[in-house]
Amino acid sequence: MRFLELRQKEVINCRDGCRMGFVSDLEFDACTGQICQIIIPGPGKFFGCLGKNPEFCICYNEIVRIGADIIIVDVEPEVTKERCKIDKKHN
Repeated sequence: MRFLELRQKEVINCRDGCRMGFVSDLEFDACTGQICQIIIPGPGKFFGCLGKNPEFCICYNEIVRIGADIIIVDVEPEVTKERCKIDKKHN
């Protein structure tokens, strides 16, 4: 699978159903070439005009499944709680 294909997939937490966003970057192990983490940009502050919150870094072992359209991850709900609050305000 290519990086461009991963960037088109939405990341969803299976513990609380929160939509975390889309993959923006990957972190690789330089020695082995394996993916260590996927990186998802943090939610924007005040409609994205005042910068962004810190990004989400999801370890590769927290990925449950990579499907055709989405990536399912298993992370603590506290990690995604702030993101879900912001998403609900904009919907």
